Amino acid sequence: MNFMQAKMFSPIDLHMHSLASDGTMTPHDLVQRVHDSGVQVMALTDHDNTAGLAEAGEKAAELGVQLIPGVEVSSEWETQGIHIVGLFVDPENAVLQEGLAKIMAFRDWRATEISRLLEVAGVSGAEAGARAMAGSRMVGRSHFGRWLVRAGHCADASEAFGKYLGRGCPAYVPSDWIPMTEAVHWINSAGGSAILAHPGRYKLSASRLRTLLTSFREAGGVGLEVCSGSQAAGDREHLGRLARELGLLGSVGSDFHGPDIGHAAIGQLLPLPDGVEPVWARAGIQLH
Repeated sequence: MNFMQAKMFSPIDLHMHSLASDGTMTPHDLVQRVHDSGVQVMALTDHDNTAGLAEAGEKAAELGVQLIPGVEVSSEWETQGIHIVGLFVDPENAVLQEGLAKIMAFRDWRATEISRLLEVAGVSGAEAGARAMAGSRMVGRSHFGRWLVRAGHCADASEAFGKYLGRGCPAYVPSDWIPMTEAVHWINSAGGSAILAHPGRYKLSASRLRTLLTSFREAGGVGLEVCSGSQAAGDREHLGRLARELGLLGSVGSDFHGPDIGHAAIGQLLPLPDGVEPVWARAGIQLH
């Protein structure tokens, strides 16, 4: 059972993406959709950049939606790729922006390398096509996947990853993300709160997940997504128990990328388990 099936409503949703990364809606249209859904407080957390926050902020102010400035940083713990959501960040902070610029430079290189490998595999024009799909500077594998489908090379995204883009496939390029400790440092330097995104997705044993969360807390991380649209609903109780035991705050987020892309709809989230302190309460945000 996933959160989309759970069909519960939350007035706060702290994990969303726009066209500034791998979402399919402009920041303006995303905020409008948030407002129409009834969500009162949202965070825009695009991957590795904050380019959509200004546009989102203007629309949020117009509609009376409270926007929390955020970002989702691609990083690595030991050999495990993880994502860290930064909430309440100052998007003008130099440490954060210099760090994100390093990741974006790697993403640019990786896009060119994926395109080169697709060319070797007999698929031409991939980088231009993926960049056109992206509509912004940030190009990821999802954009290549969408382009492969649109260009008729694959029937759907699953085939695109299974045939070309996934691990062991002809155009797979390993990620080279920054250490978790560095990502947390950038977020904290920008006055933000570092939250481990969708921990249920990492396919870690219970003991390894506890070790990750302990290391995350020691690095300066303050919370985890207990309720996420991109992890199983059944993870909620276990993650809530870990949050309480380790003294971590709880967050909720749909991981919304667009109306036609998986995960939960905006605001369709289970509530935090009893006894888990919400990250927004620590920040003084009151829900009505």
